[in-house]
Order: sequence, then C-alpha cells, then structure tokens
Amino acid sequence: MNIWNTTTNFVLLGLFNHTGAHLFLFVMILTIAFTSLAGNTLMLFLIHQDVQLHTPMYFLLSQLSLMDMMLVSTIVPKMAADYLTGQKSISPAGCGLQIFFFITLGGAECFLLASMSYDRYVAVCHPLRYPFLMSWQLCLRMTVGSWFLGAADGLMQAAATLSFPFCDAHEINHFFCEAPTLMRLACADTVLFEYVMYICCVLMLLVPFSLILISYSFILAAVLEKHSREAHKKAFATCSSHLCVVGLFYGAAIFIYMRPKSYRSANYDKIVSVFYTIFTPLLNPIIYCMRNSDVKGALRKCMDQCAALSHH
Repeated sequence: MNIWNTTTNFVLLGLFNHTGAHLFLFVMILTIAFTSLAGNTLMLFLIHQDVQLHTPMYFLLSQLSLMDMMLVSTIVPKMAADYLTGQKSISPAGCGLQIFFFITLGGAECFLLASMSYDRYVAVCHPLRYPFLMSWQLCLRMTVGSWFLGAADGLMQAAATLSFPFCDAHEINHFFCEAPTLMRLACADTVLFEYVMYICCVLMLLVPFSLILISYSFILAAVLEKHSREAHKKAFATCSSHLCVVGLFYGAAIFIYMRPKSYRSANYDKIVSVFYTIFTPLLNPIIYCMRNSDVKGALRKCMDQCAALSHH
C-alpha cells in the first residue's frame, strides 16, 4: 500500500446514503441540531438577561451551553454540506481543526462538570458559606482552567495525529474527523501513540469523574444526616439536573474512548458519536429548563415580557 503525504485531502464517508429513509434521518438530525443551537442560545440569553441567574452556578451553566453550541457548530455544518453537495473531502488542516475543537470541547466539559459538582456540594453542604467557598474569582479560575486543559489536550492530540504518514486508502469511515478513526489509516506503528492517547482520555475522563463522585459522596452523607424529607427533596432538586447531564455525557464518552480497540465497531461508534455530538447538546438545556425552578421562572418572565410587547 502506498504512502501519501498530508497535503492530500481526506474523504469523509459520512452517515447517510441518498435514499428516502436516510434523507428522513438526515432531516431529523438537522432539525435536532438546529433545535439544540436554539435551546442553548435561549439558555445563554436567559442567564444573561435575568439578574437572579447572575450567580457562579449559572455562569458555569452558560459555559456548558456555549461548549454545546460550539460542538454542534464544529460537526453539523460540515456533515450537512457534505451530504447536500456530495463533496465529502476535507483538508488535513480542516481535519486537524475538527479534532482540536472536538477534544477541546469534550475535555473542557469534563472539567466544567466537575466544577459544577463542587458548586452543588457547597450549595448543599455549606449554604451559609457559599459566597466565600464559591466566589466569583474561584468560579472564573475553574472556568479558565477547564478551557485551558481541554485546549492543551486537543492541540496535542491534533498535532500528533496529523504527524503520521497516511496510506492511499484515505477514506475516513465517519461523519467527522476523530483521532481514533483517523489512526486506522496511518501507515506507521501507532501503538505507542494510541496507548498515550488512551491514557490521556482516561485521565481527562476519570480525574473529573472522580471529583464528581467525591462531591456527591459528601452531598449524600450530608443529606442522610438530615432526617427530613423536605431536606432530601431540596437536595435532589438542587442536584438532579447536574446528575442527569453527567450521566449522559460520561456514558457516551466512556463508551467511545474507554473500550478496548478490539471491541470497537465503526457503525456503533458513529451512532454513539451522533448521540454525543448532537443529541446531548439538545438534552442539556431541556433538562435544566424542566428540572430547574429558577430557569423555568426566568423563561416564564421572558415569555410574559414578549407577550406584553406583542400586546402593546
């Protein structure tokens, strides 16, 4: 098999063929993506407009919405353009940017969810000391740290992935450039790099996940000490939205990145990637709108103001 240099474009095989059933699925996914963008934009707007949501918790939530919007914008427009035009090529630079943004946003979201779990721990276990233990300065540091760690991992993996020589069979069996899929095309020994990449993914997933488990262990212990059904309900209301988002995010990420290579299937990986990159960003604002009374109150207030303006 011949080796070609990284000036030649890759070809993304995509998700769909041009059949009636696949056209329906394409329209459905495109609709979900637009709804996801609209939902996260609405979340950002509500948090910015409502003074009651100007707290560290909702600032972290606004960053989550921003990350979800960027993730959908990184993947879906290229996928849609490839399907509609039939031109499925992507340059090495474009492929590298997709890998960089995908890993940056995924890694940053890992650490952001850990920061949000600390916020919930302080809110439940130390409510009177919340302004001190969860100050704006600490909140901004955690946010910048999340973005920085995600970007460092994304830059490292994108640069390392594209440094390999690739074979002439340059078709990527995916709908976007993902490092593990691209490694299958490399005409070199990638065992060491895949091992290092696996360790990085494990650390980026398990370190924040361990912090989340520790936070919720303290929350559970504090709640069980309070033999009050009202206290239990309040703690559940405070933490349930975040727990749902954590479950969705880590379930998909662990399924993709922490399975042994021998158990990976391209079709299953694509299905899980659709869930992770398109469905989860849609579900996050829905979860917070349905389960969070402050967000629901801000939404009702916004709708009342819109109704009043239209009435006048």
